[in-house]
This record gives sequence, C-alpha cells and structure tokens, in this order.
Amino acid sequence: MLHSRTDNHLPQIHRDTELMAGSLLRIAFLHLAPVPGALAQNRHLITTAICNAASLGATWIITPELAVSGYTFADQIGTEWIEPQPDHWMSRICRLAAQLRVTLFLSQPEKDPHSRHLFNTVFAIGPDGRMAGSHRKINALRVGSEAWSTPGTKATAFSLTPFGRVGLLICADAYTPGIAKNLKAQRAKVLASSAAWAPGLHGPNGEWERCTKDTGLPLFVCNRTGQDRTLDFRRAESVVAQGGKRLLSLSCEQSAIFLIDWNLTTETLAGPNARRILL
Repeated sequence: MLHSRTDNHLPQIHRDTELMAGSLLRIAFLHLAPVPGALAQNRHLITTAICNAASLGATWIITPELAVSGYTFADQIGTEWIEPQPDHWMSRICRLAAQLRVTLFLSQPEKDPHSRHLFNTVFAIGPDGRMAGSHRKINALRVGSEAWSTPGTKATAFSLTPFGRVGLLICADAYTPGIAKNLKAQRAKVLASSAAWAPGLHGPNGEWERCTKDTGLPLFVCNRTGQDRTLDFRRAESVVAQGGKRLLSLSCEQSAIFLIDWNLTTETLAGPNARRILL
C-alpha cells in the first residue's frame, strides 16, 4: 500500500504531454469536510474545490457521500428542502461542469418526483453539462443518520468517456459483493464511489479491495474528512484500489483536493504519489 505524500510536483513535463495526448486521466478527489445542514457553506466549498481542481488539469472530479448536506444533516435541517434533481443549484453546477469541460460525480440527497421518496444519490455530470447517469445508495442504513433515505434497488452501468461504461457505488454498497459484480456484468470498465466511511470499529475492512478482486476493475473512492456530529472522519481515507489491493490511501484532517494521474493504456497509476491541495 502506498501512502500519499504532499507532492506538489505531479504535473511534470512528460506527464503534461501525456495528458495532452489523452493517454492520462487526471482525477481529483474532493476530500472535503462538509458541515451537517450548512447547505450554503458546503455548496461554496464544493464549487471552490471544483474550480481549483479543474485549474490543475483534473477532468474527472469526485465528491464524498452527501457532500452538499453533510452526513447527519437531517437532525439539523430536516428533509423538506430536498428537491427532485437537478434543482436550481445543481443546474448551476451542470453549467459549470460544461464551462470547465469536466466530468463531475456529485453526491447529494434527491426526491423522486413520482414516488416522493428520498434517496442518497450520486450524479454523474458529463463535460457537456448533461446528466450521464446516477446511482441511489442500495445499502442505506434504516436507522440513525440515514433513516431519512429509501434504499435504491439497482445499480446501472452507463456510458462515460474515457472508459466506456462506468459503475457507481456509494460507501457501504461495496459491502455487498453482488453490486460490483452486477456492474461488471453490465460491461463496466471502472468503478467510482462516493463515501462517508469513518475508520474504527465499523470502518472499511477490505471491502473496496474485494470489489476490485471480484471484478478485475479499478475503483476510485472519494471519502471525506472533518468531524460530524456523531462520527470523526479526520483519518478517513480516499482510496485507489485495483487487483485486490490498495494502490493509494489518501487522508487529511482538513478539506483538501487529492490529484492523481491514471494511465488509460496500462490501466494503472502514472506515478506513486498524489498531489494534495489544502482548501
């Protein structure tokens, strides 16, 4: 397992040449500390991080689970504010993604316009600003901080450059082997996950690595940091895994962006370290 260093020399000349040629994909993990219920503050943090990541050459940008609301938001502000997506703010983010030409994985609650049920969802916004796909968390807790959400029923792979087909997970969806295996059966070439999974007694214990061993697919996990009302995420790790192993574990006690370069030809990391930018 390789731990990240605060290496600010990632964009070397040859690396930039490969980025320009399209053989490398620069991925930004927005390893943020959203505050429960502080919607305006969290949205500003996300927008700032997206712009910073894009300015550093990232074309895939992943947010942690419930980045917009914070994890334990329901006790603070309830759920009446949750709307069908895209709402007004998310529509602005879609336009920003198109302006910056980035693919964005944005995690926030949504209301189904037909059933009126609420879901813990991650949305994939393409570089044209259009919705490429979405995933509703299947392994949602039925008590406590996630009791507001209805569990999703299926995971669907969808087309997204540059991989072809992509499969999405949210946090504990990695706990059930069948979800990742089903995405593989749908011809997914890569897995991406938003997470709010704190270390400790019930922390991640090989689930992400097993997903990659079961499917043969790389997995990019964007976790979060900071202290929530009930959980301490300051040592939580964002992860790059492949072949049943962690290639990188990335952590920071404050909001940060982690940048990695992924070699699309060799299907592995282009370098052993990630660049960290504090927010």
